[in-house]
Amino acid sequence: MAASPEAQQFAEFLASVSAKSATPGLDLAVIRDIVDSNHKASTEPEGVTYAEVDAGGVPALWAIPHNAHPDRALLHFHFGGSVTASMHSDRKAAGHIAKAARARSLVVDFRLAPEHPHPAQLDDAETAYRWLIAQGYEPKNIGSTGHSIGGTLAVMLPLRLLANGEPTPGAVVSVSPWTDLAIQYPSVDENEDNDKMLSRTTLELFRGAWLQDPAVDYADPRISLVNADLTGLPPTLVYYGEHETLADDGAELGRRLADHKITSEVHSIPEGQHSFVLGAGRVPEVDQAIQHMGQWLRNHLGT
Repeated sequence: MAASPEAQQFAEFLASVSAKSATPGLDLAVIRDIVDSNHKASTEPEGVTYAEVDAGGVPALWAIPHNAHPDRALLHFHFGGSVTASMHSDRKAAGHIAKAARARSLVVDFRLAPEHPHPAQLDDAETAYRWLIAQGYEPKNIGSTGHSIGGTLAVMLPLRLLANGEPTPGAVVSVSPWTDLAIQYPSVDENEDNDKMLSRTTLELFRGAWLQDPAVDYADPRISLVNADLTGLPPTLVYYGEHETLADDGAELGRRLADHKITSEVHSIPEGQHSFVLGAGRVPEVDQAIQHMGQWLRNHLGT
């Protein structure tokens, strides 16, 4: 099935932002400003309001749909390879997902690399989760969501909690996750021309900024989810675009979830781009996927 005209326009938009951010000689602050402009791809979701909060020392942004269930919350992690993007770049897309899930969403503005390498991002994710619990939300009523590196963090968080013997969020939605930090799957090179946001070069730059410890093994299961023991994960939904450099990362995570007998579904978007949720409100394929994500979260939270 060919992508819709709206999906093609979205891919062109991503390509234009990527081209601007790749201009030689830009400093990182300017690149971050350019990447934040990806939020323009999403429409403003109707019936959603926003409030900035301090989540235990971590800046965050509530996206609050008018129909939100009072006892349920999502914990949402943005894209950007740990180096770029922010709660502002994900605000509208997170609002659309929150509206579909009928739950408010806390968009976490985690610290960025290279100033703050791994595990600062996961530490901030855990801090925000504990803050949500302190606000009165039960773990089983919290959904862990995100895309790109945020989709990675959405799975890393419950794995860290499991390792500590603590209750996890009730459900996970991981979109376009980066799950193989060795960057060895065929889709990385096969989709070089198809993926309008990511390339092998970009992934290597992100990895160098994020994982600065020279002793780190990129195949370490704490770093590469495809090698992790996923036993005990809550119900997990994985989405990825078939045009992504990370398409194989998403597909392989799906297979690993099945191997570990986790309640899970894996869906690929035909001709879908990396972080396709940024097209929320404009691209019909994206809106259909977000409705399904919302249904998944409604079905699995609180059970």
